[in-house]
Amino acid sequence: MRPEPGRRILIEAGEIRVSEEPEWLAVCRSEDLGEDEVVRFDHGGVVYAVYRTQSGLYATDGICTHNHAYLADGLVMDDIIECPLHQGRFHIPTGKAKSSPACVDLRTYAAREADGNVLIGLSRA
Repeated sequence: MRPEPGRRILIEAGEIRVSEEPEWLAVCRSEDLGEDEVVRFDHGGVVYAVYRTQSGLYATDGICTHNHAYLADGLVMDDIIECPLHQGRFHIPTGKAKSSPACVDLRTYAAREADGNVLIGLSRA
């Protein structure tokens, strides 16, 4: 079985499935995102937050699930982002809501560095 260009074959729990390769978009230059920092990235009418922590690069939805606040205006503490509006906290690598008033998880996205840029991987829709 050979996948079409832009797709890959994944084997998970004994099941074979075809997965789309994400579309990689440049967010910023690598030197513009320091450790324990977050930047806002808008694309296709959606707001994302891209982070660099001690454990790596990550990307999540950019708006708090509790109330409409931009997470890029929040505070990064290790692998936690604190919302600037009501101090709800999320675990950056998993998007899990960690403290009230936030109770709905954030969606996460692939992130990486290449050629001096920070990239976010978005599904090709």
